[in-house]
Amino acid sequence: MLKWLNRWRNQGKHLTRLKPVVIPRDQHSISRKNLSPAAVKTLYRLQDCGFDAYLIGGGVRDVLLGLSPKDFDIATNAKPEDVKQVFGSQCQIIGRRFRLAHVRWGREVIEVATFRANHADGDDQSARTNADGRILRDNVWGSIEEDAARRDFTINAVYYRIADFSLWDFANGAADLKQRVIRLIGDPETRYREDPVRMLRAVRFAAKLNFTIAPATAKPIPALAHLLEEMSSHRLYDECQKLFASGHAAPLLPLMQGYGLFAPLFPGPAEHPCEQLWLKTAQSTDARLAEGKHINPAFFFAALLWGDVQARAQALINDGVPPVPAWQQAGTHAVSRQLARTAIPKHVSQVMRDIWEMQMRLESPRPRQVEIMATNERFRAGYDFLLMRESVGEATGKMAAWWTRWQAADPGLQAEMQRALAKPEAAAAPKKRRRRPKKAASPS
Repeated sequence: MLKWLNRWRNQGKHLTRLKPVVIPRDQHSISRKNLSPAAVKTLYRLQDCGFDAYLIGGGVRDVLLGLSPKDFDIATNAKPEDVKQVFGSQCQIIGRRFRLAHVRWGREVIEVATFRANHADGDDQSARTNADGRILRDNVWGSIEEDAARRDFTINAVYYRIADFSLWDFANGAADLKQRVIRLIGDPETRYREDPVRMLRAVRFAAKLNFTIAPATAKPIPALAHLLEEMSSHRLYDECQKLFASGHAAPLLPLMQGYGLFAPLFPGPAEHPCEQLWLKTAQSTDARLAEGKHINPAFFFAALLWGDVQARAQALINDGVPPVPAWQQAGTHAVSRQLARTAIPKHVSQVMRDIWEMQMRLESPRPRQVEIMATNERFRAGYDFLLMRESVGEATGKMAAWWTRWQAADPGLQAEMQRALAKPEAAAAPKKRRRRPKKAASPS
């Protein structure tokens, strides 16, 4: 442990010596026209008040790649209290572990972070790191050089300076963008121990940008993936939202499994995989996002945990529990187990359980309940899930196809299809034997 801590301290001292390569305006492709007007106004306001202000992270990276950024983050030498003074009621200071400012322009929020320094320069109130090197509090203010050294990946350490429109590249990030490589700044094991979520960020960027992960950056991930189990369940749920709502969930899932990151986040699904269903759901989710449509996180989580729910329900049924309570108990068990890793909000987990419990009803509907079920607020999600299951070959009695035809049918045909549902039941029911009337006793 002492050897590792010394390496961590020495690494931090070395990283503070990063110096930028300045790329002038005529040698890069970023224009203010590519940026959010709210971000540009925030940059200029800070500069006009005497502070240094830089666009950083995805806002710079994505524009250089020819993409359209969704988020624009700013780094500055202004402390959170200074940013609050500059923007007044537009600004809200948030966070304890990592204090920063949110500046609101209508519906758009620009995140403004103060330059950070190495923890060795902080006190107990501004910086905390546990025995494993994990950062618990990160509020040590520093210079832009120190801030660049604290960034995770080289491609996220390219700063756009509003004062002269130049780029400040501290870690050869521009070169890695051209080579399409994800590379950590500093010693990979040290950086992952500081914040294990960086492992998830590495695979997310690789999937989103279609980049490769540098060998040295990739090598420690399988051995350190277990560190995710000790992270805040609330933070991991937020990270899962970014993973699966990035529009690149389909290529992301195999990366997570390949690097050993899936099981620490989803222990139940890892034991009872439904990979075809996961892939189909991921592809559908990506397609909806590409079309600008809304996605429901409950649907993706319902697919991820479906194999675990099925296995638990079948075990309960085998033990003599009736089907309906068996499915209910299985759903509750699967959600409870997952909550220990990702703090799924109650309103999301309830939709998940509704989707699961509706599967049995959709597979074996009673004729008189069909129209009632179709008006249920969870019908669409349950039907879509049934359709997804049937498309990957699950045994559903072809009821997804039946519900598809029923919804497209006219009222007369719908009634006929509902009546037909009762015929198999009637055929399966044992016929009652008629008792012959007793013959009258003959007179003796």
